[in-house]
Amino acid sequence: MKSRSSLSDVRHKTVRATFFHAPLIGAVEVLADALITVDGAGRIASVLQPEDWRYAATLAESAATASLLTLPTGHVVIPGLVDLHIHAPQYPQLGTALDVPLEVWLKTHTFPLEARYADLAFARQAYTTLVGDILALGTTTAMFFATIHQDATRLLADVCLEQGMRAVIGKVAMDDPATCPDYYRDESAGAAIAGTAAFIDYVSGHPANRERLVRPAITPRFIPSCTDALLAGLGELAQGSDCHVQTHCSESDCEHAAVLARYGRSDTESIDRLGLMTRHTVLAHGNFLSDGDMNVIGARSAGIAHCPLSNVYFSNAVFPLRRALAKRLNVGLGTDISGGPSASLLDACRMAVAASRLLADGVDANLPPARRGRAGSAIDWRTAFHLATVGGGRALDLPIGTFAVGQHFDAVSIDIEHPDGTIRRFADRDDHEAVLQKIIYGASRANIADVWVGGRRVAGAASIG
Repeated sequence: MKSRSSLSDVRHKTVRATFFHAPLIGAVEVLADALITVDGAGRIASVLQPEDWRYAATLAESAATASLLTLPTGHVVIPGLVDLHIHAPQYPQLGTALDVPLEVWLKTHTFPLEARYADLAFARQAYTTLVGDILALGTTTAMFFATIHQDATRLLADVCLEQGMRAVIGKVAMDDPATCPDYYRDESAGAAIAGTAAFIDYVSGHPANRERLVRPAITPRFIPSCTDALLAGLGELAQGSDCHVQTHCSESDCEHAAVLARYGRSDTESIDRLGLMTRHTVLAHGNFLSDGDMNVIGARSAGIAHCPLSNVYFSNAVFPLRRALAKRLNVGLGTDISGGPSASLLDACRMAVAASRLLADGVDANLPPARRGRAGSAIDWRTAFHLATVGGGRALDLPIGTFAVGQHFDAVSIDIEHPDGTIRRFADRDDHEAVLQKIIYGASRANIADVWVGGRRVAGAASIG
């Protein structure tokens, strides 16, 4: 059997490999046999291709100083994947309870599970497993909803720092007794606001977080779970800081209708009027966004977490992705664990393409082709790859997602020849673009050889079993 890669941290080193990234929507750039030098802070200091006049000298100097890392034959590198929407406490129920309506799923399965995170031993086990698993799947940055529990949410931040995951984390705020169960809600609006502020302070002052690997997020679960007082207080908190904000927005018929009935305006308009729509806001789902809603989101430069896999189960509609991209909105992908049954962002890429094609072509064969779908809605694998990397980075306003000078070296080495993997390359017909397509459509955990966050190796097949 072929030996597994066991590359080291790459800070103060130069990596020689073939790199793929997608700086622009719909186009892939191949950096064949390139040299990427990483500085001591884990950022990219230079990117050199063979035709660059500095290439030969950099290669010779790096080799002479033992600072050159050449990837094995059959390994290529993609940017680390960015997951914009994960419910971290729901990981233990991943792949279960997907056969019931959203309201039943929350009340019967999800809220009881999240309530268990008052038990820190349980929280430690679940969060350690989750973070380790998604790193091994190539996700280097994740935006997490936690629970209402202060201690468990702090523990999630600790686990991310321990394992080297770049993360944005929010203590969930939900206080409305009309929609939240007695056993699982904040005691009051004041308590929820104070708890959010305390978590922000904890993350900001964490002695192991000087590089800001972990960032806090203001996290109203969604409007129907929060009182007016809580939403107003969190909006004031958001306006008084540069903190990230995350919430659900127009996810399903039920949620969308509930907000319209309550405020007489859409989720998006309500979130904006409450002061929760900022450059650092990420709205999960958005399947029912109108053109007007998208204009508001664009005006605020906020982001959208498109969760194509979970939308199949709970959202009652297909997100109009192509329309959002045409408006130049900051869109990335989310797995929405555990509304989505896979922790792999590559699976989200695959479903993003499939959902867009279903929207474009339609699903009712009894209708004529011209009336069956919404023409012009389809995306391809190149756009999905862009969304999973650059799109997520832009939505979070973080320097991640491409191999450019100044970006964090968050990267994934893919072993396309691993015998236990799910990629099969035929050298006489598979050029670089074909290889990347096979990665997007077919790579599995066994193919992921090395995972770096900020130049530090945090996971990969070499550390498995």
